[in-house]
Amino acid sequence: MLAFTVWVTVSAGAYLALSRDVFRCVLGLAILGAAANLVLFAAGRLGSVQPGVVPLGDELLQGAANPLPQALVLTAIVIGFALVCFSLALVLRLIQRTGIDDALELRQAEPEPSDPVKPPYVGEGFDPVWPESAAGKRGAP
Repeated sequence: MLAFTVWVTVSAGAYLALSRDVFRCVLGLAILGAAANLVLFAAGRLGSVQPGVVPLGDELLQGAANPLPQALVLTAIVIGFALVCFSLALVLRLIQRTGIDDALELRQAEPEPSDPVKPPYVGEGFDPVWPESAAGKRGAP
């Protein structure tokens, strides 16, 4: 059941991350991070309810959950939440400034060819070409 849950989470995250909408891309990356946390958390024995404490006199931890994956997942959740919040703030500001949320249309906002630091937008001749059958479905030119 856990493997199926991870598969569904990874599938949903990848589907959203590959979207042309930048807001969905950020949410897809957040869901992929949650899937990675699930995999890491599952590595620490999910079924055990004993604490991760070595009893007095023993040298090995017997039958308890591994606390290291739990600590790593807790840290990853905090860092992932901060990253998603920052990314959403950037995406919302980008949408406010340009009025566009389509990743392909945002290519038009790239710098002029005369800018010596940033790579220029080389023109419409190098834009991706959509197959004829998919062009009508996606609304592509």
